[in-house]
Amino acid sequence: MIQGYDPRTGKPAGDPVAETTDDAVDRIALAAAAAAGPWPGISRADRARALAAVADALDARAADLVEVADTETALGVPRLTGEVARTTGQLRLFGEVLADGGYLDVIVSPAGEGVPGLSRIKRAIGPVAVFAASNFPFAFSVAGGDTASALAAGCPVVVKAHEGHPRTSVLTGQIVADALAGAGAPAGTFAVVHGVPAGIRLLRHPAISAAGFTGSTRGGLALARICAERPVPIPFFGELGSVNPVIILPGAAAARPAAIAAGYAASLTLGAGQFCTNPGLLFIPDGDDDLQAAIAEAVSATVGGPMLSERIHDSYQEAVADLADSASVEPLAAGRPREGPWAATPQVFRTGLADFAAGLPALAQERFGPAGLVITYQSADDLPAVLAELGGNLTGGIHADEGSSGDMSAAGQLAAVFARAVGRVIFNGWPTGVAVTWAQHHGGPWPATTAPGYTSVGATAIRRWLIPVVYQDFPPALLPQALRDAGGQAAQGAAS
Repeated sequence: MIQGYDPRTGKPAGDPVAETTDDAVDRIALAAAAAAGPWPGISRADRARALAAVADALDARAADLVEVADTETALGVPRLTGEVARTTGQLRLFGEVLADGGYLDVIVSPAGEGVPGLSRIKRAIGPVAVFAASNFPFAFSVAGGDTASALAAGCPVVVKAHEGHPRTSVLTGQIVADALAGAGAPAGTFAVVHGVPAGIRLLRHPAISAAGFTGSTRGGLALARICAERPVPIPFFGELGSVNPVIILPGAAAARPAAIAAGYAASLTLGAGQFCTNPGLLFIPDGDDDLQAAIAEAVSATVGGPMLSERIHDSYQEAVADLADSASVEPLAAGRPREGPWAATPQVFRTGLADFAAGLPALAQERFGPAGLVITYQSADDLPAVLAELGGNLTGGIHADEGSSGDMSAAGQLAAVFARAVGRVIFNGWPTGVAVTWAQHHGGPWPATTAPGYTSVGATAIRRWLIPVVYQDFPPALLPQALRDAGGQAAQGAAS
């Protein structure tokens, strides 16, 4: 049985949820395989209507969903209400993606002398296993972005629910399944399994064609290994760890120390620091006492909330203790914890750039929670070499004074460095908060993700679940509808 807990008290929250048996996992996987024929064959307009029906159903039950989720996550009603809206917004966005149709990447090469006619299109890869995240019980969970994008692509989805919010997962899964059935989706299009053994069995099942994951590097690597070692390996799209370095250039530090400090403290402690885009590393000019004092004041005023689970809280405590034990690191400021056994204390430490570089990679490890490391530097020219040693990240930020030619010159050079090392480069902003739009890229080089060419947020997230197929010299009547609509008979088509 899987028991949820109230992070505010550490006590059980509601009745436990039964783990999914091996036989049930097998039945669910086979049902998904059976749905992998008819579901992608449904018109794009009908799939979009099905996604809209799911969104409407979730919106109608938003108050119920938030109430249950708050008892299992302690994330608060305002945050969770907004997250339900983000989740339903994602579903509707993929309805727009389906209407647009560009995700199919239709390309037609007409036949010529000695050259065959070729028509290229993308098709759904097949049933997808989605591993829900702990820190977003809606947007990255049962009905989250992985599920929405895979369903839009024409892939049946089986979600392995996260143990941190089991009752939330059950309720969400019931709403999604009922809405899809009511919209005419074939049986097997969507299901949820519970328990770590069920997730592993699902991932190994031959009916599963791809997998998506958001979570720790350790957990992601274990699942990626399973995908790679199957008799028939499958693609694994994992979003893993990130420390999201932010650089404050001298002009910005001098012009707006209080605003930078306030923004940093708010971003660092948002959601008790349990964001994959948490600004774990902050580079500031050495000798800028005003900015350091402002950071210390802003962080000291923060109050850390309860963490999602006892395991996450204990891991945070250990990570902070390891950082504090480093000989080259000293405390800069600490906030206060709220009441409760799993409450986190916001903490920020300080070191110099040379000591930071000497302490890599340990000093740049992700510390999932409201912990930050401030690194002081003498010259912005010294930063690129150190940044290159960090590995991949989801984001990289640069704060500059646009009236300072020195800042702007350095910002351009640092942006070029970040463009090779992160998925999203941010100017005069903070990394927490990921807009769900057509242009968004929520990914990055290893170890931020296992597949840096793909995103888990935004319209192009659908590309993970599609693979190309080319039809050579096919009669138009035998081509897929999208190719026929594009004038895709290879001998008489034109590039699309």
